[in-house]
Amino acid sequence: MVRFVPLRALCLLLILGVAARDRANALGAPTQAAPLPVKVLIISMFQPEAAPWLAVLHADNDITVPGLPEEYPAVHCTQGGVCQMTTGMGHANAAASIMAVLYSGLFDLRKTYFIIAGIAGIDPKQGTLGSAAWARYAVDSGIAYEIDARELPPKWTDGYFGVDTDAPGQVPKFSFHTEMFQLNEALLRKALAVTRSAVLEDSEDIQEYRRHYVEPAARRPPSVIQCDTLSTDTWWVGRHLGEHARTWTKVLTKGAGNYCTSQEEDNATLGALTRGAHSGLIDFQRVALLRTGSDFDRPYEHQTTIDCLRAQRKLSGAFRASTDNLVKAAKPLVDAISNDWAHWEAGVPE
Repeated sequence: MVRFVPLRALCLLLILGVAARDRANALGAPTQAAPLPVKVLIISMFQPEAAPWLAVLHADNDITVPGLPEEYPAVHCTQGGVCQMTTGMGHANAAASIMAVLYSGLFDLRKTYFIIAGIAGIDPKQGTLGSAAWARYAVDSGIAYEIDARELPPKWTDGYFGVDTDAPGQVPKFSFHTEMFQLNEALLRKALAVTRSAVLEDSEDIQEYRRHYVEPAARRPPSVIQCDTLSTDTWWVGRHLGEHARTWTKVLTKGAGNYCTSQEEDNATLGALTRGAHSGLIDFQRVALLRTGSDFDRPYEHQTTIDCLRAQRKLSGAFRASTDNLVKAAKPLVDAISNDWAHWEAGVPE
């Protein structure tokens, strides 16, 4: 049975509600603040990547966001509109944290430039420990069929191939929609132009270790370069897996991609940002991706793969240089955007 509220009673409820609101406002009850406009959001994955940014940004506005990890509960912002957040490591943490920030209602991100900046394994054919690589493509090697390497069909070089394909080398249908992302070419070129001359940190243990490699790129000092990145939650090392990463990147980008860094989060982060773009919350054309080499993705000649993994964990200089070089390589772009907002607000300037 539907019950109707008498008009007199309804008017009384409205009067009482207005009075309660006015009384709460008089007592200083909190009201919902307008979303904070953000010019640049720097995305780190764990504390060592975040620490160098927090040291130089001097952010004085810490905004707690429901849904962020317990160890990284806040987004840190400066008065100039530059913010930094830490997602937590791995696909699940990255996607969940980005979604929490996008849909929190605490930030106006419609004109924000997103700079994903983290450390990674690096291909010695492309760069060295400490090198900083801006990516054009991000590919996910975890979305694939896998056959145990001990049970490969004749003449197969590895057991990874695309979902719903029959063999390595065939392009999958991208039915998951996160297998490959291509970033904005104009922003990539601007990032390279602004940061190419950055002086990156090096160290004696890096210099000594890279002499073992015969590849010219591995033996050179760290520099800013352009090559592409591969995502997977598995921390892999080895020559055969490295060759698979090169081939897989070519397959998913139809020959255009040039693999050089391996990491755990980027396709998940980009997938979440794509959802935000579809919701009208962000502009995906304002996303840039930087990875610095903290370790080589394969051993040098005559070194075993397990020795490679163990030896590089002892290179304290490589870890320090790769985290510090995130700031040295990317801050010129952050400064260019935030200090010249009149030219960047409407989009990447020509």
